[in-house]
Amino acid sequence: MEKNKINNEPSRSRADELEERLIDFTVRIVKLSSCLPKTPAGKHTAGQILRSGTSPAPNYGEARGAESHADFVHKVRIVLKELNETSIWLRVIERSRILKPELLTEIIQENNELCRIFTASLATARKGKQ
Repeated sequence: MEKNKINNEPSRSRADELEERLIDFTVRIVKLSSCLPKTPAGKHTAGQILRSGTSPAPNYGEARGAESHADFVHKVRIVLKELNETSIWLRVIERSRILKPELLTEIIQENNELCRIFTASLATARKGKQ
């Protein structure tokens, strides 16, 4: 394994770094969902964002082990779909003010960046097949 020239640690591929970023995002979603109120609306929202927000990391892991190019594209499309759904739930939480806005700023920004990354990845993967 190649070593990082700066700190002599093993270098990680972009795919490894992206997977780690998705896992960190998942952890943040888990923590955020536990902060939602225990009201009917809070519980519903927590369940929905837990489902969509914890899905991208394992689905990306599946994409990395895809059996074909078509399988890879399909799984990356699922990652993007789940990130887009999570974006909606984050906006619902933000607009309903059931959490303080400062608790949402960074996770919304990360979700937006991940959506852009996977939109570009999907476009690249589709071009590569043509």
